[in-house]
Amino acid sequence: MSESSSVPQVPSALEQLPTDFKVFKPTSQSPALLADLPDDYFTPTAADLQAAQATLSARTQALVNAPLKIRAVREAEAAAKRDRWPETKIRVKFLDQTILEKTFPSTNKIRSVYAFVRGCLREDAKPIKFVLYQPPKRDLKVSDPAVRDQTLAALQLAPSSVLLLRFEDDKLNHVNVPAPLATFVLEQAVDLPSPPTNEERVKDDKSASGSAAPRASKPKTGTGEVKIPKWLKLGQSKQLYPPIPIKRNLMSLSPEK
Repeated sequence: MSESSSVPQVPSALEQLPTDFKVFKPTSQSPALLADLPDDYFTPTAADLQAAQATLSARTQALVNAPLKIRAVREAEAAAKRDRWPETKIRVKFLDQTILEKTFPSTNKIRSVYAFVRGCLREDAKPIKFVLYQPPKRDLKVSDPAVRDQTLAALQLAPSSVLLLRFEDDKLNHVNVPAPLATFVLEQAVDLPSPPTNEERVKDDKSASGSAAPRASKPKTGTGEVKIPKWLKLGQSKQLYPPIPIKRNLMSLSPEK
């Protein structure tokens, strides 16, 4: 027996690294745009506050007025959601606007997202605890029993969600601090695709309208005039339902003296 065959096969460090993910570089345009905006831009107007209050009130009323559902109905709805969205795309955004993206099965728990993010961090940053959350105040902690035992679909994260990351070490929670990602992750970073411009949106709308089925054309006569239906001619020449004399009607409703 050779010496190489007697040595047990140990998985290499590369085999334990996360795979099938994307990483997007911080957008270079965002800080410049924000710097040019005046301070009053970030102050909500009265219309903004009214719209936010209306949305919150409607959501509250929908929850209060929602009918109670038995367990079988809730399980059936959850199964239908799993069948509709078998996968969940999660984007984890750091404070410097770096984004990690990976697709998970919707039946996975939130700890799989934590394990993926931790596997992408540098060695010195892996021991530091962090929290994935959704603004304004929804922390998705693994230590929370109401979170750790739920699937991504049950947590309302399917089919796609954006999660923010907050370290317990506040030194890493600054916009000017680069995301503490490993070298093999940063090497795969690409630019975030820019949103479509107004011209591209208009072009897409025109192409979509052009591919739509043409509407039925109105019947025309031999002279090119639009042919009026017989029932419409009847309505024009003679009123089918003559109006009730308003004066006599009002007099009949008046109390007798």
